[in-house]
Amino acid sequence: MPTDRNSWLLVEIMVEERVCIQASVTGRVQGVFFRVETRNAALDMGLSGWVKNLPDGSVLTQLCGQPAQVDAMMGWLSHGPALARVDGVERIEVECMELSGFDILP
Repeated sequence: MPTDRNSWLLVEIMVEERVCIQASVTGRVQGVFFRVETRNAALDMGLSGWVKNLPDGSVLTQLCGQPAQVDAMMGWLSHGPALARVDGVERIEVECMELSGFDILP
């Protein structure tokens, strides 16, 4: 635990810098290892969250972490893995939750 005022300010700044978003990815994004590669990329970038296929053929992911890491992951999502064809990515900010690791959901 921080012992002085400056340490508490640093802790508050670090907490405020965490963001969580949901991103919907459309295109040829199912059956091309998109979820596995999303998990791998997210973990490499130090993000937590989850990814899942949706019945309409899109993929939905929730990403939580530092803003720069989330932005970098959004860049990755815009092209995805080699076998994918990404037509679009929509992003919305969501309330941050305590997530650990990165899950592939059914």
